[in-house]
Amino acid sequence: MLITTSFDLPGWQIQRVCGEVFGLTVRSRNAFSQMGAGFKSLVGGELKGMTENLTNSRNEVMNRMIDAAKARGGNAIIAMRFDTSEMGTNWTEICAYGTAVVAVPVDDGARQTARELGYGAI
Repeated sequence: MLITTSFDLPGWQIQRVCGEVFGLTVRSRNAFSQMGAGFKSLVGGELKGMTENLTNSRNEVMNRMIDAAKARGGNAIIAMRFDTSEMGTNWTEICAYGTAVVAVPVDDGARQTARELGYGAI
């Protein structure tokens, strides 16, 4: 699925707006990884466990957002954003959201992208 953070798709014509879509997850923090992160913060450096958890969470919410767009009949998402918020002391909400649309390529560059994305004969 074509996903962009911009509000338009150069080379594509938006034929229909399907509506707002989102993917959401709420994650709790592992006490042991929190303790390890606290120790790591004393010496500096990347918190690899936390980075991996955030990457997995973002991929999960992206997939949920894509499923929601497909369910509404969309083949692209525009104005995509991530949002996070703390819920209590141990929970974090992660959300991906955007606008599902039906878009068709109108120039050669967009048709090439459509073929690469597996949109079929366009």
